[in-house]
Amino acid sequence: MSIPSQAGPASPGPASPPARLADIAAQAGVSEATVSRVLNGKAGVSATTRQTVLAALDVLGYDRPVKLRQRSAGLIGLITPELSNPIFPALAQVVEQVLTRHGYTPLLCTQTPGGSTEDELVDMLVDRGVTGIVFVSGLHADTTADHERYARLAGRGVPFVLIDGFSERIDASFVSPDDRAAMWMAVRHLAELGHQRVGLAVGPARFVPVARKLTGFAAATRELLGYGDAEVEQLVQHTLFTVEGGHAAGGMLLDKGCTAIVCGSDLMAFGAIRAARQRGLDVPGEVSVVGFDDSPLIAFADPPLTTIRKPVEAMGAAAVDALLEEINAVPVHRAEFVFQPELVVRGSTGAHGASARQRGRG
Repeated sequence: MSIPSQAGPASPGPASPPARLADIAAQAGVSEATVSRVLNGKAGVSATTRQTVLAALDVLGYDRPVKLRQRSAGLIGLITPELSNPIFPALAQVVEQVLTRHGYTPLLCTQTPGGSTEDELVDMLVDRGVTGIVFVSGLHADTTADHERYARLAGRGVPFVLIDGFSERIDASFVSPDDRAAMWMAVRHLAELGHQRVGLAVGPARFVPVARKLTGFAAATRELLGYGDAEVEQLVQHTLFTVEGGHAAGGMLLDKGCTAIVCGSDLMAFGAIRAARQRGLDVPGEVSVVGFDDSPLIAFADPPLTTIRKPVEAMGAAAVDALLEEINAVPVHRAEFVFQPELVVRGSTGAHGASARQRGRG
């Protein structure tokens, strides 16, 4: 459910129309009398029913009565990057499903270029009285960002949990995939296929997941392929986490003689495959490509993409569990929960020189 851009339903004037008891009652599945008791703070209503009525107010876009805004135990904000990368809606869906099973109403907020910033979305959610916030790949993952914003949020009494990214300067629970192990899996797979010239296409170096992938890639290629520091540096291309970014980085790595490319996202892998095909190279006969995420429908790509599967279900459930412990004031040791990814081998990787050998047999 996306958060409305205004405090109330659309109307010709600047003020929201008064909430209609019948509409709220129908949305919540209760009587108008029950709605009236909740809005007026009267006794005789269970906590679950009270939360259902308050959630109905939010769904319909009505302002909560001021005296009730700090009692919104049923609302959890979920702030994600843009949804063009299918891994983000997949992760959001898991988080929303788990929250709903626990009786909470998720409010999904997305950041888009030229749209609301993370800080603006946080202010909007806090103004609506959310009980907690889940951040996905937010400013906490950016080493150049001011992380004091999270201390200020904690000072406002809002519990939160952070997915994909880690900072020792933030006192919170974190949930991440093991990016270093992911690169070991990818490089080992390609080395076993006979590839000696393996490149890495990843996002900007300031992001924690990128730095961890780079560390894992460097360690794996040194041990498995005998790379030195200079060769590691030469075979890493930083770009954007998009198809266009993967296309540009893939072209540069192919120009450097790479026969295999590991990418920081599935979208980047699609771009790298496109770059190979534009050079008349067969995938996987002449160039192998590995993605990262295993987003929905990736298995149906052409060719089906070999990728590192991010454990989104386990990560989403762990994030919600950690947040609920904070909300319920359960004593917890705030730490980073790291989940093991999985290599999924499909059709975009193959033995080095397979096409040449097939031509020779022909």
